[in-house]
Amino acid sequence: MYQFFVKDGQVAEHEVFIEGSDVNHIRNVLRMKAGDEIRVTNENGKNWRCAITELSEQLVRAQIVEEMSATELPCKVYLFQGLPKNDKMELIIQKAVELGVYEVIPVAMKNCVVKLDEKKAQAKTTRWQEIAKSAAKQAKRSLIPTVQSPITWKEAVTRMRELDVRLVPYENERGMEATREAVSGILPGQTVGIWVGPEGGFAPEEIEAVKGEMKLISLGSRILRTETAGFTTLAILMYHIETSCPEKSN
Repeated sequence: MYQFFVKDGQVAEHEVFIEGSDVNHIRNVLRMKAGDEIRVTNENGKNWRCAITELSEQLVRAQIVEEMSATELPCKVYLFQGLPKNDKMELIIQKAVELGVYEVIPVAMKNCVVKLDEKKAQAKTTRWQEIAKSAAKQAKRSLIPTVQSPITWKEAVTRMRELDVRLVPYENERGMEATREAVSGILPGQTVGIWVGPEGGFAPEEIEAVKGEMKLISLGSRILRTETAGFTTLAILMYHIETSCPEKSN
């Protein structure tokens, strides 16, 4: 069943209205017709199974059949990602959204090769947000995670301090027991930050500045690429949260 996101104003008591580029996608790409069912989610994270009743060039009308359960984790997970080279950020965002991340925050760090000026950052962020939207549809998310514009290392430290749990996968950290303890202590409703360094890793002074207030964790004895480190941490968190915190947030 294909997923579509709509604004609250597009939802009536018994039906929904789909507008914009999704209309062309439904009619001409998916070639759907009256009677076909879709999953529709509004801005508040409510989900419905709907049956298409009318298709025009400007509008798709669908009748609400039933409300569906939410698919969000009961904890909001924020991924602070050191800017990687090439198009790796696109892959990171796509997979992070599939794994349940709530927000992605690109971070300009000392060892980042990529340097984005304001104009390039704006264009990249727009592109990244579209990737997040597409991944949210594919994963049947109940919301579209936000991809923020790149921020500085100092700004990232300030934002991380606002969160309940602050995890920093670090290649020089050893022993999985601390990782197990940090993850197992996460409770429903908490906000969780994961900070992954770029290809060059964290600079020693960056780690020294945060190790007293953020939990350095190991992801095993092997050195992981920046994109793999984020996926691995998110997968560990998703498993723990889904199995130990059964309540679902909307």
